[in-house]
Amino acid sequence: MASVRLDKITRRFSNSVAIADITFEVPDGQFWVLVGPSGCGKSTILRTIAGLESATSGNLYIGETRVNQVPARQRDVAMVFQNYALYPHMTVAENIAFGLKMRQTDPKTLQERVETVAQILEISHLLDRKPRQLSGGQQQRVALGRAIARQPQVFLLDEPLSNLDAQLRDGTRSELKQLHQRVGITTIYVTHDQVEAMTLADQIVILDRGTIQQIGDPQEIYALPKNRMVATFLGSPPMNILPAIYTGSGFQIEGQTIPCPTTLQAKLKLTSGQPLDLGIRPEHLQVSQDAGHLITEVSLVEPLGRETLIRVVLPPENRSSLNVQTHPDLRLHLGDRLSLILDFDHLFLFESVTGDRIYPIRSKEI
Repeated sequence: MASVRLDKITRRFSNSVAIADITFEVPDGQFWVLVGPSGCGKSTILRTIAGLESATSGNLYIGETRVNQVPARQRDVAMVFQNYALYPHMTVAENIAFGLKMRQTDPKTLQERVETVAQILEISHLLDRKPRQLSGGQQQRVALGRAIARQPQVFLLDEPLSNLDAQLRDGTRSELKQLHQRVGITTIYVTHDQVEAMTLADQIVILDRGTIQQIGDPQEIYALPKNRMVATFLGSPPMNILPAIYTGSGFQIEGQTIPCPTTLQAKLKLTSGQPLDLGIRPEHLQVSQDAGHLITEVSLVEPLGRETLIRVVLPPENRSSLNVQTHPDLRLHLGDRLSLILDFDHLFLFESVTGDRIYPIRSKEI
Protein backbone atom coordinates (compact mmCIF):
# COMPACT_ATOMS: atom_id res chain seq x y z
CA MET A 1 0.00 0.00 0.00
CA ALA A 2 1.07 3.59 -0.54
CA SER A 3 -0.03 7.18 -0.45
CA VAL A 4 -1.02 9.00 -3.65
CA ARG A 5 -0.01 12.61 -4.19
CA LEU A 6 -1.04 14.90 -7.03
CA ASP A 7 0.90 18.15 -7.34
CA LYS A 8 -0.66 20.71 -9.70
CA ILE A 9 -1.79 18.09 -12.21
CA THR A 10 -3.26 19.56 -15.41
CA ARG A 11 -4.59 17.65 -18.40
CA ARG A 12 -5.34 19.41 -21.68
CA PHE A 13 -7.08 18.04 -24.74
CA SER A 14 -6.47 20.19 -27.84
CA ASN A 15 -7.99 23.56 -26.88
CA SER A 16 -9.84 22.40 -23.78
CA VAL A 17 -8.65 21.84 -20.21
CA ALA A 18 -10.08 18.71 -18.60
CA ILE A 19 -8.49 19.27 -15.17
CA ALA A 20 -6.41 22.17 -13.88
CA ASP A 21 -3.94 22.44 -10.99
CA ILE A 22 -5.28 19.39 -9.14
CA THR A 23 -3.44 19.06 -5.83
CA PHE A 24 -4.20 16.66 -3.00
CA GLU A 25 -2.65 13.72 -1.14
CA VAL A 26 -4.42 10.52 -0.15
CA PRO A 27 -2.66 9.04 2.90
CA ASP A 28 -1.76 5.36 2.94
CA GLY A 29 -4.80 3.19 3.65
CA GLN A 30 -7.50 5.87 3.39
CA PHE A 31 -10.65 5.83 1.24
CA TRP A 32 -11.11 9.05 -0.75
CA VAL A 33 -14.01 9.84 -3.06
CA LEU A 34 -13.93 12.15 -6.07
CA VAL A 35 -17.41 13.50 -6.71
CA GLY A 36 -18.98 16.07 -8.97
CA PRO A 37 -21.35 16.54 -11.91
CA SER A 38 -20.78 14.86 -15.27
CA GLY A 39 -17.81 16.30 -17.13
CA CYS A 40 -16.14 17.77 -14.03
CA GLY A 41 -12.90 15.81 -14.58
CA LYS A 42 -13.12 13.13 -11.90
CA SER A 43 -12.61 10.18 -14.26
CA THR A 44 -9.74 12.00 -15.97
CA ILE A 45 -8.01 12.29 -12.59
CA LEU A 46 -8.50 8.58 -11.93
CA ARG A 47 -7.20 7.60 -15.38
CA THR A 48 -4.20 9.87 -14.92
CA ILE A 49 -3.35 8.14 -11.63
CA ALA A 50 -3.74 4.77 -13.35
CA GLY A 51 -1.48 5.81 -16.22
CA LEU A 52 -4.20 5.58 -18.85
CA GLU A 53 -3.91 9.34 -19.40
CA SER A 54 -0.76 11.46 -19.29
CA ALA A 55 -0.64 14.68 -17.31
CA THR A 56 0.11 17.73 -19.45
CA SER A 57 1.86 19.30 -16.46
CA GLY A 58 2.37 18.66 -12.76
CA ASN A 59 3.74 15.70 -10.81
CA LEU A 60 2.15 12.47 -9.65
CA TYR A 61 3.58 10.34 -6.85
CA ILE A 62 2.66 6.86 -5.65
CA GLY A 63 4.42 6.46 -2.36
CA GLU A 64 7.74 8.27 -2.73
CA THR A 65 8.05 7.47 -6.44
CA ARG A 66 7.29 10.01 -9.16
CA VAL A 67 5.34 8.02 -11.74
CA ASN A 68 4.71 10.54 -14.54
CA GLN A 69 6.77 8.47 -16.99
CA VAL A 70 6.02 5.05 -15.47
CA PRO A 71 3.79 2.89 -17.75
CA ALA A 72 0.37 1.90 -16.38
CA ARG A 73 1.30 -1.78 -16.02
CA GLN A 74 4.25 -0.88 -13.77
CA ARG A 75 2.43 1.47 -11.40
CA ASP A 76 1.08 -1.34 -9.19
CA VAL A 77 -2.45 0.02 -9.14
CA ALA A 78 -5.66 -1.90 -9.79
CA MET A 79 -8.66 -0.28 -11.46
CA VAL A 80 -12.28 -1.40 -11.51
CA PHE A 81 -14.29 0.11 -14.35
CA GLN A 82 -17.98 0.90 -14.62
CA ASN A 83 -18.59 -2.05 -16.96
CA TYR A 84 -16.39 -4.45 -14.89
CA ALA A 85 -14.45 -5.58 -18.04
CA LEU A 86 -14.58 -9.30 -17.21
CA TYR A 87 -13.30 -11.82 -19.76
CA PRO A 88 -16.44 -13.64 -20.98
CA HIS A 89 -14.65 -16.86 -21.99
CA MET A 90 -13.01 -17.27 -18.56
CA THR A 91 -14.50 -18.66 -15.35
CA VAL A 92 -14.78 -16.52 -12.23
CA ALA A 93 -11.64 -18.18 -10.84
CA GLU A 94 -9.73 -17.49 -14.06
CA ASN A 95 -10.87 -13.86 -14.10
CA ILE A 96 -9.70 -13.35 -10.52
CA ALA A 97 -6.39 -15.05 -11.25
CA PHE A 98 -5.70 -13.24 -14.52
CA GLY A 99 -3.52 -10.45 -13.09
CA LEU A 100 -1.54 -12.94 -11.04
CA LYS A 101 -0.89 -15.11 -14.09
CA MET A 102 0.41 -12.09 -15.98
CA ARG A 103 2.88 -11.64 -13.12
CA GLN A 104 3.86 -15.31 -13.39
CA THR A 105 2.79 -16.03 -9.81
CA ASP A 106 3.50 -19.62 -8.83
CA PRO A 107 0.39 -21.86 -9.10
CA LYS A 108 0.14 -22.65 -5.39
CA THR A 109 0.20 -19.00 -4.33
CA LEU A 110 -2.21 -18.15 -7.15
CA GLN A 111 -4.71 -20.76 -6.02
CA GLU A 112 -4.48 -19.70 -2.37
CA ARG A 113 -4.98 -16.05 -3.30
CA VAL A 114 -8.04 -16.80 -5.45
CA GLU A 115 -9.64 -18.88 -2.70
CA THR A 116 -8.93 -16.23 -0.05
CA VAL A 117 -10.40 -13.41 -2.16
CA ALA A 118 -13.43 -15.52 -3.04
CA GLN A 119 -14.09 -16.16 0.65
CA ILE A 120 -13.77 -12.46 1.50
CA LEU A 121 -16.27 -11.54 -1.23
CA GLU A 122 -18.50 -14.57 -0.56
CA ILE A 123 -18.31 -15.85 -4.15
CA SER A 124 -16.58 -19.20 -3.53
CA HIS A 125 -19.64 -21.00 -4.93
CA LEU A 126 -19.32 -19.07 -8.21
CA LEU A 127 -15.71 -19.87 -9.10
CA ASP A 128 -16.61 -22.28 -11.94
CA ARG A 129 -19.19 -20.03 -13.57
CA LYS A 130 -18.74 -17.71 -16.56
CA PRO A 131 -19.62 -13.99 -16.35
CA ARG A 132 -22.80 -14.45 -18.42
CA GLN A 133 -24.11 -16.74 -15.66
CA LEU A 134 -23.75 -14.04 -13.00
CA SER A 135 -25.98 -11.21 -11.84
CA GLY A 136 -24.77 -7.63 -12.02
CA GLY A 137 -23.88 -7.63 -8.34
CA GLN A 138 -21.94 -10.88 -8.68
CA GLN A 139 -20.01 -9.56 -11.69
CA GLN A 140 -19.13 -6.48 -9.68
CA ARG A 141 -17.72 -8.67 -6.89
CA VAL A 142 -15.63 -10.64 -9.37
CA ALA A 143 -14.19 -7.41 -10.78
CA LEU A 144 -13.32 -6.32 -7.24
CA GLY A 145 -11.83 -9.74 -6.54
CA ARG A 146 -9.57 -9.57 -9.59
CA ALA A 147 -8.25 -6.23 -8.38
CA ILE A 148 -7.83 -7.33 -4.75
CA ALA A 149 -6.03 -10.55 -5.68
CA ARG A 150 -3.16 -8.56 -7.13
CA GLN A 151 -2.61 -6.88 -3.75
CA PRO A 152 -1.90 -3.51 -5.42
CA GLN A 153 -0.56 -0.44 -3.70
CA VAL A 154 -3.59 1.57 -4.81
CA PHE A 155 -7.17 0.64 -5.62
CA LEU A 156 -9.01 2.81 -8.20
CA LEU A 157 -12.78 2.50 -8.73
CA ASP A 158 -14.62 4.36 -11.50
CA GLU A 159 -18.37 4.40 -10.68
CA PRO A 160 -18.41 0.63 -10.02
CA LEU A 161 -21.98 0.60 -8.66
CA SER A 162 -23.70 2.66 -11.34
CA ASN A 163 -24.97 -0.38 -13.29
CA LEU A 164 -26.71 -1.90 -10.26
CA ASP A 165 -30.33 -1.35 -9.29
CA ALA A 166 -31.02 0.91 -6.30
CA GLN A 167 -31.52 -1.82 -3.68
CA LEU A 168 -28.48 -3.82 -4.76
CA ARG A 169 -26.40 -0.67 -4.95
CA ASP A 170 -27.21 0.19 -1.33
CA GLY A 171 -26.25 -3.25 -0.12
CA THR A 172 -23.07 -3.42 -2.19
CA ARG A 173 -22.04 0.03 -0.96
CA SER A 174 -22.11 -1.21 2.62
CA GLU A 175 -20.14 -4.31 1.67
CA LEU A 176 -17.57 -2.20 -0.13
CA LYS A 177 -16.98 -0.10 2.98
CA GLN A 178 -16.57 -3.23 5.12
CA LEU A 179 -14.22 -4.68 2.51
CA HIS A 180 -11.98 -1.64 2.67
CA GLN A 181 -11.86 -1.90 6.45
CA ARG A 182 -10.65 -5.50 6.07
CA VAL A 183 -8.03 -5.11 3.33
CA GLY A 184 -6.95 -1.52 4.06
CA ILE A 185 -5.78 -0.72 0.52
CA THR A 186 -5.45 2.97 -0.36
CA THR A 187 -8.60 3.61 -2.39
CA ILE A 188 -9.72 6.40 -4.70
CA TYR A 189 -13.34 6.13 -5.78
CA VAL A 190 -15.13 8.14 -8.47
CA THR A 191 -18.88 8.75 -8.42
CA HIS A 192 -21.49 11.33 -9.33
CA ASP A 193 -23.71 10.04 -6.51
CA GLN A 194 -23.37 12.26 -3.44
CA VAL A 195 -24.94 9.58 -1.21
CA GLU A 196 -22.10 7.20 -2.13
CA ALA A 197 -19.61 9.97 -1.43
CA MET A 198 -21.08 10.76 1.99
CA THR A 199 -21.32 7.15 3.16
CA LEU A 200 -18.02 5.77 1.84
CA ALA A 201 -15.41 8.50 2.11
CA ASP A 202 -12.81 9.32 4.71
CA GLN A 203 -12.37 12.51 2.69
CA ILE A 204 -14.36 13.90 -0.23
CA VAL A 205 -12.90 15.88 -3.14
CA ILE A 206 -15.66 17.90 -4.82
CA LEU A 207 -14.90 18.92 -8.40
CA ASP A 208 -16.56 21.22 -10.89
CA ARG A 209 -15.37 22.20 -14.37
CA GLY A 210 -12.01 20.56 -13.87
CA THR A 211 -11.08 22.26 -10.62
CA ILE A 212 -11.29 21.33 -6.95
CA GLN A 213 -14.05 23.16 -5.10
CA GLN A 214 -13.52 21.71 -1.62
CA ILE A 215 -11.77 18.87 0.21
CA GLY A 216 -12.92 17.64 3.61
CA ASP A 217 -14.63 14.90 5.57
CA PRO A 218 -18.30 14.37 4.63
CA GLN A 219 -19.87 16.03 7.66
CA GLU A 220 -17.53 19.02 7.50
CA ILE A 221 -18.40 19.70 3.87
CA TYR A 222 -22.12 19.22 4.48
CA ALA A 223 -22.11 21.55 7.49
CA LEU A 224 -19.82 24.20 6.01
CA PRO A 225 -19.78 24.20 2.19
CA LYS A 226 -17.20 26.52 0.71
CA ASN A 227 -19.43 27.87 -2.03
CA ARG A 228 -22.87 27.68 -3.64
CA MET A 229 -21.88 24.83 -5.97
CA VAL A 230 -20.82 22.61 -3.07
CA ALA A 231 -23.87 23.60 -1.01
CA THR A 232 -26.32 22.60 -3.74
CA PHE A 233 -24.45 19.47 -4.84
CA LEU A 234 -24.05 17.76 -1.48
CA GLY A 235 -27.32 16.94 0.23
CA SER A 236 -30.51 15.16 -0.80
CA PRO A 237 -32.61 17.12 -1.36
CA PRO A 238 -30.10 19.92 -1.99
CA MET A 239 -29.79 23.19 -0.12
CA ASN A 240 -32.39 25.80 -1.04
CA ILE A 241 -30.95 28.94 -2.64
CA LEU A 242 -32.96 32.17 -2.72
CA PRO A 243 -31.79 35.35 -4.47
CA ALA A 244 -32.10 38.14 -1.90
CA ILE A 245 -31.19 41.73 -1.16
CA TYR A 246 -29.87 42.75 2.24
CA THR A 247 -31.82 45.74 3.55
CA GLY A 248 -29.66 46.45 6.59
CA SER A 249 -32.20 44.88 8.92
CA GLY A 250 -33.34 41.90 6.91
CA PHE A 251 -33.47 40.11 3.56
CA GLN A 252 -35.88 41.00 0.80
CA ILE A 253 -36.97 38.03 -1.32
CA GLU A 254 -39.54 38.52 -4.08
CA GLY A 255 -41.42 41.24 -2.25
CA GLN A 256 -41.26 39.52 1.15
CA THR A 257 -38.89 40.61 3.89
CA ILE A 258 -37.26 38.26 6.40
CA PRO A 259 -36.20 40.20 9.52
CA CYS A 260 -32.57 39.54 10.43
CA PRO A 261 -31.89 39.01 14.16
CA THR A 262 -29.79 41.81 15.65
CA THR A 263 -27.22 39.27 16.86
CA LEU A 264 -26.76 38.15 13.25
CA GLN A 265 -26.68 41.69 11.89
CA ALA A 266 -23.66 42.39 14.06
CA LYS A 267 -21.78 39.48 12.48
CA LEU A 268 -22.53 40.37 8.87
CA LYS A 269 -20.21 42.65 6.94
CA LEU A 270 -22.84 43.63 4.42
CA THR A 271 -24.08 46.93 3.03
CA SER A 272 -27.71 47.86 2.59
CA GLY A 273 -28.88 47.04 -0.92
CA GLN A 274 -26.26 44.32 -1.43
CA PRO A 275 -27.49 41.38 -3.53
CA LEU A 276 -26.66 37.89 -2.30
CA ASP A 277 -27.93 34.33 -2.28
CA LEU A 278 -29.53 33.03 0.89
CA GLY A 279 -29.14 29.30 1.56
CA ILE A 280 -31.10 27.05 3.90
CA ARG A 281 -31.37 23.26 3.92
CA PRO A 282 -34.84 21.61 3.78
CA GLU A 283 -34.49 20.18 7.29
CA HIS A 284 -33.96 23.68 8.70
CA LEU A 285 -37.33 25.01 7.53
CA GLN A 286 -40.35 24.61 9.77
CA VAL A 287 -44.02 24.91 8.90
CA SER A 288 -45.68 27.38 11.26
CA GLN A 289 -49.32 27.71 12.24
CA ASP A 290 -48.70 31.37 13.01
CA ALA A 291 -46.94 34.14 11.13
CA GLY A 292 -43.56 32.92 9.89
CA HIS A 293 -40.73 34.39 7.84
CA LEU A 294 -42.02 33.44 4.38
CA ILE A 295 -45.48 32.92 2.92
CA THR A 296 -45.39 30.10 0.36
CA GLU A 297 -47.68 27.95 -1.75
CA VAL A 298 -47.44 24.17 -2.11
CA SER A 299 -46.55 23.06 -5.66
CA LEU A 300 -45.57 19.42 -5.05
CA VAL A 301 -46.09 16.80 -2.32
CA GLU A 302 -43.87 13.68 -2.15
CA PRO A 303 -44.72 11.20 0.66
CA LEU A 304 -41.57 9.25 1.58
CA GLY A 305 -42.84 7.17 4.50
CA ARG A 306 -40.98 8.48 7.53
CA GLU A 307 -41.19 12.05 6.19
CA THR A 308 -42.89 14.07 3.48
CA LEU A 309 -40.95 16.25 1.07
CA ILE A 310 -42.85 19.23 -0.23
CA ARG A 311 -41.90 21.86 -2.76
CA VAL A 312 -43.24 25.34 -2.32
CA VAL A 313 -43.06 28.53 -4.35
CA LEU A 314 -43.12 32.17 -3.30
CA PRO A 315 -46.28 33.86 -4.60
CA PRO A 316 -47.31 35.81 -6.49
CA GLU A 317 -44.44 35.55 -9.02
CA ASN A 318 -43.47 31.94 -8.18
CA ARG A 319 -39.92 32.43 -9.43
CA SER A 320 -38.24 30.93 -6.37
CA SER A 321 -38.96 27.47 -4.97
CA LEU A 322 -37.91 25.63 -1.83
CA ASN A 323 -37.82 22.03 -0.69
CA VAL A 324 -39.15 21.45 2.82
CA GLN A 325 -39.04 18.26 4.91
CA THR A 326 -42.19 17.84 7.01
CA HIS A 327 -43.73 15.24 9.31
CA PRO A 328 -45.76 12.60 7.42
CA ASP A 329 -48.83 13.35 9.56
CA LEU A 330 -49.03 16.85 8.10
CA ARG A 331 -51.63 16.54 5.34
CA LEU A 332 -50.97 19.00 2.52
CA HIS A 333 -52.44 19.59 -0.92
CA LEU A 334 -51.42 21.49 -4.02
CA GLY A 335 -52.14 25.18 -3.65
CA ASP A 336 -52.15 25.21 0.16
CA ARG A 337 -50.66 28.35 1.69
CA LEU A 338 -47.84 27.68 4.19
CA SER A 339 -45.96 29.95 6.54
CA LEU A 340 -42.32 28.91 6.94
CA ILE A 341 -39.83 29.69 9.72
CA LEU A 342 -36.11 29.68 8.95
CA ASP A 343 -33.59 28.40 11.47
CA PHE A 344 -31.08 31.26 11.52
CA ASP A 345 -28.52 29.06 13.26
CA HIS A 346 -28.24 27.18 9.97
CA LEU A 347 -28.44 30.10 7.54
CA PHE A 348 -25.92 30.49 4.71
CA LEU A 349 -25.15 33.55 2.61
CA PHE A 350 -23.28 33.40 -0.71
CA GLU A 351 -21.91 36.01 -3.10
CA SER A 352 -24.48 36.38 -5.85
CA VAL A 353 -21.85 36.50 -8.63
CA THR A 354 -18.95 34.28 -7.51
CA GLY A 355 -21.00 31.93 -5.34
CA ASP A 356 -18.40 32.07 -2.54
CA ARG A 357 -19.74 31.64 0.99
CA ILE A 358 -19.74 34.89 2.95
CA TYR A 359 -21.57 33.58 6.04
CA PRO A 360 -20.99 31.79 8.30
CA ILE A 361 -17.30 32.55 8.71
CA ARG A 362 -15.05 30.38 10.82
CA SER A 363 -12.01 31.79 12.56
CA LYS A 364 -9.64 29.54 10.63
CA GLU A 365 -10.96 31.00 7.37
CA ILE A 366 -10.26 34.63 8.31
